[in-house]
Amino acid sequence: VQLQASGGGLAQPGGSLRLSCAASGFSLDYYVIGWFRQAPGKEREWVSCISSSDGSTYYADSVKGRFTGSRDNAKNTVYLQMNSLKPEDTAVYYCAAGDATIATMTEVDEYDYWGQGTQVTVSS
Repeated sequence: VQLQASGGGLAQPGGSLRLSCAASGFSLDYYVIGWFRQAPGKEREWVSCISSSDGSTYYADSVKGRFTGSRDNAKNTVYLQMNSLKPEDTAVYYCAAGDATIATMTEVDEYDYWGQGTQVTVSS
């Protein structure tokens, strides 16, 4: 059972990156997939999640309107399109799978499986 996050890198302010989260050993179909990020010296914070049932997406206020989540169940992969990037978006980004509810989707403990993280750096 493994989640593999990829797609991070260096982007200029205003630029874009697309993160991918691929699962192996289990199907993502039945899980809520969350994206979290952790900047140096800060706690891990929730960024976004996408539901298992109807693909509904939810976003932290700090990324709303700039980030878009999607899922491709045929590829067993979830994506996070990040546009209009800001320096404050710099962090290690993690994807996670769990059975979180709308009420608990922001909580780290609600997720059972975690990817290894991918570094996103936004700098000119």
